[in-house]
Amino acid sequence: MITVSFIEPTLSAAKSKSAADSRVVLVAAEGELSPAAQALDSQLGGAITSAITTGRFKGKKGQVLSLIAPHGLKLARLVLLGIGKAEEFDELAAQSAGGALVAELGGSGAKQVSVSVEAFGGVKLAATEIAAHLAYGAALRSYRFDKYRTTTKPEEKPTLTVLELEVKNALAAETVFDPLGQVVEGVYFTRDLVSEPANVINPVTLAGKCRELTKLGVQVEILGEEQMRKLGMHALLGVGQGSANESKLVVMQWKGAKKDTRAPLAFVGKGVTFDTGGISLKPSAGMEAMKWDMGGAGTVIGLMKALAGRKAKVNVVAVVGLAENMPDGNAQRPGDVVTSMSGQTIAVLNTDAEGRLVLADALWYAQERFEPRLVIDLATLTGAVVIALGKSRAGLFSNNDALAGQLFEAGKKTGEEVWRLPLAEAYDKQIDSPIADMQNISGTREAGASVGAQFLQRFIQNKETPWAHLDIAGVAWADKDSNVVPKGASAFGVRLLNRLVAEHYEGK
Repeated sequence: MITVSFIEPTLSAAKSKSAADSRVVLVAAEGELSPAAQALDSQLGGAITSAITTGRFKGKKGQVLSLIAPHGLKLARLVLLGIGKAEEFDELAAQSAGGALVAELGGSGAKQVSVSVEAFGGVKLAATEIAAHLAYGAALRSYRFDKYRTTTKPEEKPTLTVLELEVKNALAAETVFDPLGQVVEGVYFTRDLVSEPANVINPVTLAGKCRELTKLGVQVEILGEEQMRKLGMHALLGVGQGSANESKLVVMQWKGAKKDTRAPLAFVGKGVTFDTGGISLKPSAGMEAMKWDMGGAGTVIGLMKALAGRKAKVNVVAVVGLAENMPDGNAQRPGDVVTSMSGQTIAVLNTDAEGRLVLADALWYAQERFEPRLVIDLATLTGAVVIALGKSRAGLFSNNDALAGQLFEAGKKTGEEVWRLPLAEAYDKQIDSPIADMQNISGTREAGASVGAQFLQRFIQNKETPWAHLDIAGVAWADKDSNVVPKGASAFGVRLLNRLVAEHYEGK
């Protein structure tokens, strides 16, 4: 991970006294140079202009061109960073540019890089905003999880450690970046949790990780199996009864608006720390990926870290149900009937549709105890949502158009996009059971994501309470690098929900 700093520029970018070994200047579409780039181009006898006119670099969004050891400058490299059309350069584009910069220079040999940041042409963002969001994107992209790699050669490791943003009014830029930096910490925390193997992260150890948030002022309670049994949480307990690791329910509270007497916001996460499928055993191919079936809980935990870290002026409660779905002699069987905390009975036709059982009790507990003004749950719930939307968007289901619209817009602004899918009586009827109040699957392959969401909706106590379900099965893990998300755990939802809270619920 890189260290970010903001410094005041010298009178001339060409005469900067920065200790950086590499300098970055901004170039807009069609080769429009920033003032710093123009100054350097003049000093270098038109070398930048020549590189643009004779090559393929045209300043398009995300394009990067390195000029190695430019004659006349005491630099290892001069880097041109494309920002695309100046009038379209917004916060998301700046973050993407920061990510592209890290992708290009991370392993290049550059150790300390200085970026000359200016608003020029038709750029609408202030220079301080550009600097903050460049740094934000760079920090998000620089994440690595390599704690178990012991034989990596030095030349295979990243070299970039420091990113300087040279910008007028550096203190103001740092002020813009500070809350974003706390979101980065939340994203990192989620990525770490989701990346860990299941022999390290299980319900007990993940609950222990939640306790770390007490350092930030988050109140953390951990309920064990005996406490959950007394509460009637047999849906959640059934999922973990085949595991040697005890199931847990973790309750986290952030009270950042002590004078606000309104009910808190509630976020609920599915935390199946490993999912074999149980007795309905999954195929072995790819099962190792099921360590991230706790991605919903991981996102909720990271969100709490982000909100507490930036001292968000809002009251929030988070509930994560943690269990490990294993197939031993005590495991739940297909055909078993369990009674949830709500009193509703569930026929478990398939033990691999376990996440909805965990969420059933976690959702009910959150509402029963806190009576929240809205509820949002996150889960790697269905493979069906991946078939429907691929791996670029999460599935959104909601009983409230206003909340759904807020989530959609927050997704557009953060790059963590969602797409609304339907809830309907026809889907709900598919989980009616001849033996219990409901069954956990429909028995067909049709509309699997919607059927899963309908199941969860049966555990929303007050139909007037705004509720949204985010099925993140396709986006919790990235198969390849993109913009600000390196390959691996994505922490999808931390930035999205932080934006939702900041824009619509914080201090209001």
